[in-house]
Amino acid sequence: MSIIPVTVPTGAIRYNTDSNKMECFNGTKWWQVAVSSPDLNGGARGLINGGYSPASPTTINRIEYITISTAGNSADFGDLSAGRSYPTSCGSRSRGLTLTGYTSPVASDIIDYVTFASTGNATDFGNASNGRSSGAALSNNTRGLTGGGQASNGTNYNVIDYVTIASTGNSVDFGDIYGTVDYLGACQSSTRGIFAGGQTPTKLNTIGFVTIATTGNTIDFGDLTQSRRFLQGVSNSTRGIFGSGATPTATTVLDYITIASTGNAADFGDDLIAREECNAAMSSPTRGVWAGGLVSPACRDEISYIAIPTQGNAVDFGNLSAITSSSSGNSNAHGGL
Repeated sequence: MSIIPVTVPTGAIRYNTDSNKMECFNGTKWWQVAVSSPDLNGGARGLINGGYSPASPTTINRIEYITISTAGNSADFGDLSAGRSYPTSCGSRSRGLTLTGYTSPVASDIIDYVTFASTGNATDFGNASNGRSSGAALSNNTRGLTGGGQASNGTNYNVIDYVTIASTGNSVDFGDIYGTVDYLGACQSSTRGIFAGGQTPTKLNTIGFVTIATTGNTIDFGDLTQSRRFLQGVSNSTRGIFGSGATPTATTVLDYITIASTGNAADFGDDLIAREECNAAMSSPTRGVWAGGLVSPACRDEISYIAIPTQGNAVDFGNLSAITSSSSGNSNAHGGL
């Protein structure tokens, strides 16, 4: 009696009892199936870091948090090591970083970090290559990048620095951004970092990208639908959305791009309010959130959100504990993770 050979179809799945691993057949050989189950400790958490509040006519050191999957008001998380406005923020699944900012009367080079899963005050991480405010930051689970910004004397930088998030230490040179620019926005996938807009002092519609795992200068991606500053970006792994800003007046415009490609941004919808002055932005795979900002002449406390996979206008999420502008946001579930 002959044995009829069995043909294994491409894509077949089996459990290997020797290795105790699931495997997938690619047509030639069996490959182990990689499984990742990041522990978000109760959900995707977004942080609002620092800023300015008219109730405290100096920069503030407050950190607030929200649970992105639910709507509601922000709650106290802890404090930055120093009050500062116009900082930049990014993060991994476990750590949130806040970099640079303005601490009267100078631009700061401070880098702080917190652990997303807990609450408490920030800890010293290291220092940026120079003191600056009003830049933009992005990250994947390994590296955090901050680009552009303004020096204490009002001149702008074109530098991009990076840090390794899991360790501590000073930032090092990554490359150059598309101009000597401040008040710009950023978003990311796990491989690409996107910088957009800002002023030089002319307001820009420029979008540039970098490959996070390497070093180098930004490469042209395309253009925003409008030239503007004070915009803030959110993203999941495929789509980035840039919200609000000044064109020169405050706008509700939401633009979106497909991060893996290049090309001009397209209209996504409108924010709940027209705001500028660096409101905090944060995201999960499904939601993008903007908090605070300035609707001239007053700072605001509104928090709004969108569903990233679809298009449409932002809706109400809740409120900050105090009206705040010039803050920055990060999360443990953004598109770079």
